Amino acid sequence: MSTVLNAQAPVTFEIKSASLPLVALLLKSADLSRLEDELRQRFGDVPDFFDHDPLLIDLGPLQTSDEADAPLDFARLTALLGQHRLRPLAVRGGNETQMAAAVLAGLVPADDAVVQRASGPAPATAPAASAAPAAPAPVAPPPTSNALVIDKPLRSGQQVYARGRDLVVMAMVNPGAEVIADGHIHVYAPLRGKAIAGARGNAEARIFALSMDPELISIAGIYRTSENPLPPEVQGKPAQVRLNSGPDGDKLVIDAISA
Repeated sequence: MSTVLNAQAPVTFEIKSASLPLVALLLKSADLSRLEDELRQRFGDVPDFFDHDPLLIDLGPLQTSDEADAPLDFARLTALLGQHRLRPLAVRGGNETQMAAAVLAGLVPADDAVVQRASGPAPATAPAASAAPAAPAPVAPPPTSNALVIDKPLRSGQQVYARGRDLVVMAMVNPGAEVIADGHIHVYAPLRGKAIAGARGNAEARIFALSMDPELISIAGIYRTSENPLPPEVQGKPAQVRLNSGPDGDKLVIDAISA
């Protein structure tokens, strides 16, 4: 037999559970000067890449390095991230001293936060790519399905960013041009510039091109430059780039596309 109790709800407020999409910075080094240089190199020419996004600082990767016990200047770190229009709110994964310092800097401990990472087997068909230091990876929904379509060739110095969606380019991406998308990148022409897919950490993003000859390719912060030539079976041919994770870390996999 059920018993119904009289209750009274507050008139002026309600308390509900909520979730917030966060960008996560996986910090791999306590050297903030080097972090500043690398953030400038990666995002300096895209000043509106972030839009005051809330940020989780993940110190987990730091704990597996030689700098596990290194002190961190969180005031300097949060100011540095603010220069790139990021708003640090929370921290996870640090040791007791680091977490205490983070709290003093106004960050909220969030050790139960989950950071999205790449998953799946790693049958690589190309040499391993390099991991971009301190690349941000988000805990956020996948990009929407409405793609940004570019019909004209992109010349050197031009840049296109499909925020929150896929990017479709119907003409050549020339050397010195850059295409960026939070989702997939499709180039129905030669890709000879830079292509950065999954820019906010979507590890499922891919890069497709009818002629794969890029200066740089990157998915979710894992990148490869033209200093490491592509294998002959994909160089200048229809191909796709995807991200796989294995025992040796995240790697880019490049597959030929058969007609």
